[in-house]
Amino acid sequence: MSPTFRSLANRNYRRYAAGGVVSNTGTWMQRVAQDWLVLQLSGYSGTAIGITTGLQFLPFLVMAPFAGLVADRVSKHRLLQLTNVAMAAPALVLGLLAVTGRAELWHVYVLAFLLGTASVFDAPARQSFVSEIVDPDDVSNAVGLNSASFNVARIVGPAVAGVMIAALGGGAVATGWVILLNSVSYVAPILALRSMDRRLLTSPEPSKRTPKAILAGFSYVRNRPDLMLVLAIVFFTGTFGLNFQMTSALMATKVYDKGPSEYGLLGTFMAVGSLAGALVAARRVRVRQRLIIGAAIVFAIVEMVAALMPTYLTFALMTPLLGLSALTMITAANTYMQMNTEPTMRGRVMALYMMIFIGGTPLGAPVVGWVGETMGARWTLILGGALTM
Repeated sequence: MSPTFRSLANRNYRRYAAGGVVSNTGTWMQRVAQDWLVLQLSGYSGTAIGITTGLQFLPFLVMAPFAGLVADRVSKHRLLQLTNVAMAAPALVLGLLAVTGRAELWHVYVLAFLLGTASVFDAPARQSFVSEIVDPDDVSNAVGLNSASFNVARIVGPAVAGVMIAALGGGAVATGWVILLNSVSYVAPILALRSMDRRLLTSPEPSKRTPKAILAGFSYVRNRPDLMLVLAIVFFTGTFGLNFQMTSALMATKVYDKGPSEYGLLGTFMAVGSLAGALVAARRVRVRQRLIIGAAIVFAIVEMVAALMPTYLTFALMTPLLGLSALTMITAANTYMQMNTEPTMRGRVMALYMMIFIGGTPLGAPVVGWVGETMGARWTLILGGALTM
């Protein structure tokens, strides 16, 4: 088997990856549909999209340390089944509200927050579970393939969502059917987890209940300057640079006067570059800090250049480069954190990583949304690139 795909020789990993592709496709479909629903309900308000995005990722800022401790203390295999059910429920409710024409903006806000709450418990368990499925030498490869899987879904999901929304009339009701499909997609990872051979998993002993266990995770990271550097980079990039869910919607509608199909395609074009970056990452055996730093700088430059593109076509052509540079940085940072952390601390460390990386979105998204509404959509990308730099 090619070195790029060597983790797929592992039966458990094949099932895990297959379930992830289905679920991730549904997730990307909902991201497009949810943003389009917010635009419909708010009169194309960038601030409303920023608030929605912020609420969805707010739990990562306030609950991640506790979620990481839970991931270290219980079976990740069982926890992931529960979190997938918990993520399906808000999608089901929002989809039904939209399909029946009863969805209001505050409904989206509340359900986005509930989805984020479920996601915050899913993320550290899912991130650290990879090292229990594959051999230590294959962790870097598996992380890269997970990113590739995520970006295959990112190619398919937004395009399908955009076409579906347009075909069903382009209104709020159309978004509801897309969101309902996402709620069903969570069945796939649940079935994949239940079909795994648990005897082949290398699960560490659960972390013992000790006083100040959460603080121990903070202390562990604080005493590791190499991990602190990675967290500093992902904070600025994640908080201000990676708000594509919002910036693409604003660029498509307010700068280039496009509809849902063209907006969805932007995500697909970006994912082409991300997929290329993920496949390259899967071939790496070691990750060094200078790769993380260099990729972040390249991403910042490309993002600012993309903001100046005069037409929809030229902007779309820049998005694969955005995806390539962003994914290279993200995958390298993720791999470095996992491969350089003690197994008994991995859940808490990855929770802190997700708290910094995703939890910064509630701080950055409303600011970037306000900038887009008051200064223009192009400035959302210029600001994101400049602060990342």
